[in-house]
Amino acid sequence: MATIDTKIDADVPAVAHEPPAPPSPLREFWERFSENRGALIGMWVIVVITVLAVFADVVAPHSPTQQFAQFQLLPPAWQEGGQLSFFLGTDPVGRDILSRLIHGARFSLFIGLVVVTLSLIVGVALGLFAGFFKGVVDNLIMRTVDIMMALPSLLLALAVVAILGPSLVNAMIAIAIVVLPQYIRITRAAVLAEMTKEYVTASRIAGASVFRLMFINILPNAMAPLIVQATLGFSTAILDAAALGFLGLGAQPPTPEWGTMLADAREFIRRAWWVMTFPGLAILITVLAFNLMGDGLRDALDPRLKK
Repeated sequence: MATIDTKIDADVPAVAHEPPAPPSPLREFWERFSENRGALIGMWVIVVITVLAVFADVVAPHSPTQQFAQFQLLPPAWQEGGQLSFFLGTDPVGRDILSRLIHGARFSLFIGLVVVTLSLIVGVALGLFAGFFKGVVDNLIMRTVDIMMALPSLLLALAVVAILGPSLVNAMIAIAIVVLPQYIRITRAAVLAEMTKEYVTASRIAGASVFRLMFINILPNAMAPLIVQATLGFSTAILDAAALGFLGLGAQPPTPEWGTMLADAREFIRRAWWVMTFPGLAILITVLAFNLMGDGLRDALDPRLKK
């Protein structure tokens, strides 16, 4: 019987394998963001605080304004004389501190959201105009920014609140004005960097309108540093709102805002440490969480840090 030759011809080329598809931008961002342990911790802390703020009416054991006259300055549950129904103790008028902290998270996050939204919209618009048109428009906007930044931020906020009157809404407006120069400068710098790139020149040659160049071509490519600044702006807004509340120019009693709670507890710090300690810790933890997450976003969005 004839033998079949099964020898493979060495001249036949090997089958080329296609290179693996690159990861999606969202997946690449998450992989780089998740490498930062501090950023992940900050993100989860913010998620927990947000959930508590949204469901404060359900989670809080008591109403934030309900007064229990027989339980004034009650210590925390783990100290002698404390009760589990008032786990973190009560304030000088018998209100549950834990309930006020949970409801205060709602006010603090709301302040941060409103301040960042207002300052981001106005700051991006002014920075975009300054960087795109340059010349007189740029000089007018940036000299105004220089004057605002030459004033101490808290002093400027106090002046605005003194003119508008002490209230939570006016405090948010004052803080938005104070942080506005940061967004203008960041947007202008990003726009100036994008204006020198080839895609902008190509769009001009193709006859793109000014509106399309500014808002369709340039602005989306300049958003990465603004996202980071907006995240860090939450912590700045919370701190400034607490400072104004502590000075009596922010939220007014009995609003359970953390800065106002600190102001009400000043005279009891020696004999009732819990009244002032827990609102201060709430501010510290929230601000630290936003700062950690902002650092992680900066590292994940910065193309210069890619491996």
